[in-house]
Amino acid sequence: MTYLLALDQGTSSSRSIVFDRQGRIVSMAQLELTQMYPQPGWVEHDPMEIWRCQIATARQALSQAGIAAADVHAVGITNQRETTVVWNRKTGQPVAHAIVWQDRRAEATCAALREHGRTELIQQKTGLPIDAYFSATKLKWLLDNVPQARQQAERGELAFGTIDSWLLWQLTGGAVHATDVSNASRTMLFNVHKNAWDEELLGLLDIPASLLPQVLPSSAHYGNTAPELLGAAIQIGGVAGDQQSALFGQACFSQGMAKNTYGTGCFMLMHTGSQFQTSRNGLLTTSAAQTSGRIEFALEGSVFVGGAVVQWLRDGLRAIKTSSEVEALAASVPDSGGVMMVPAFTGLGAPYWQADARGTLTGLTRGTTLAHIARASLESIAYQSAALLQAMSRDAVAAGAAPVTELRVDGGACVNDFLMQFQADLLGVPVVRPAVTETTALGAAYLAGLSTGVYASTAELSALWRTERRFEPGSGAQDRAQRMAQWERAVRQAVAS
Repeated sequence: MTYLLALDQGTSSSRSIVFDRQGRIVSMAQLELTQMYPQPGWVEHDPMEIWRCQIATARQALSQAGIAAADVHAVGITNQRETTVVWNRKTGQPVAHAIVWQDRRAEATCAALREHGRTELIQQKTGLPIDAYFSATKLKWLLDNVPQARQQAERGELAFGTIDSWLLWQLTGGAVHATDVSNASRTMLFNVHKNAWDEELLGLLDIPASLLPQVLPSSAHYGNTAPELLGAAIQIGGVAGDQQSALFGQACFSQGMAKNTYGTGCFMLMHTGSQFQTSRNGLLTTSAAQTSGRIEFALEGSVFVGGAVVQWLRDGLRAIKTSSEVEALAASVPDSGGVMMVPAFTGLGAPYWQADARGTLTGLTRGTTLAHIARASLESIAYQSAALLQAMSRDAVAAGAAPVTELRVDGGACVNDFLMQFQADLLGVPVVRPAVTETTALGAAYLAGLSTGVYASTAELSALWRTERRFEPGSGAQDRAQRMAQWERAVRQAVAS
């Protein structure tokens, strides 16, 4: 048997999955991460906890599979993107907690960049709007606010990385400081046309180039794991940010193919081939996972609060004891009773980009129950995703391409049949759930397998992709339009608040 090990480091947990050559799950281990909220709008993780959890799940997954490290052909890494870590090159210790992608503390720096007219420059080079979501202003904040950090950085003593770089450093015992093009493209410091760090942007934000990792294709040799970690050295053959990895794992290799991942946030990507396309509808242009020197792009829409709204129901409102209860609670009422939830807990992402928006519940009456709120919360995930697909289709048509004809789905919440059917009804196109929904990890495994000879081509990977269930739209165009108009009214209220 040929085995591939995927390390899937996410926002709420660290997971490790062993796949066989057919892309089937052999074993999986997972540990939740501590979420830190030191101030409103701030979100942090402990980088050392991330590392401890990740290596612990890798060992557990191997043990559960009944295999040794020597039986694993290669390791792939996929990770929460934009989350920013700075550490000491000599000690390997982080200088502060990681600033998570959801964190908004760097908004003042972003506002200053906008006021100085840098929006077009940055978008043309990086494909990104100016936003605190991305790593650059988080990194600048750390350099400016952690005692001695800037001085140490200027002396070349510190390293910056997104979570993939942090894990690579730890896995290789400090031998490798690298990232892949998909993660680099999320920093707001990377020229996606040249696949290189941009000196002008580094100067604009006063970031020393010595901090930065080497950038490699997503499918490449990233070194070997230190033998003592897992019992033998294993090749690290693939790295990709979680959403580009999911696009790859969904076998969306061709222009016009799209997927949506339902995790803590929701992330929709549409492959645009080698075409750099600037969105007119509030989407990002990002680097797709790349298997060679050929540059490939995707349009992306990011929903900041997707599955996290279920965590809020569980931990904030205490409406449910476990996340799995939400589907039955939502289905216990025939509709949301006119309640609309806009979960803008950390602002609104694409296609709105309203950093100051706040979460709202509208349409409440004396007859409103927790079930109505639970249903409206679940529906909010689908509404936000529908707004993304509509924006994507408008961009596709503007570029002379066909609109999206189906949506492949993955992530934790895609197992919720109620949510997937409601999503298909809102979109008016089929929603297709694959046999293996852990496509983020699967993409990392496939990338590692490609670079190490397990697979010959992406065509071979396309042949492995299988459908588990197809959700066909059950409502008409007029009903969809009315629902989306109601959603947009609710969004306007969230922005006005």
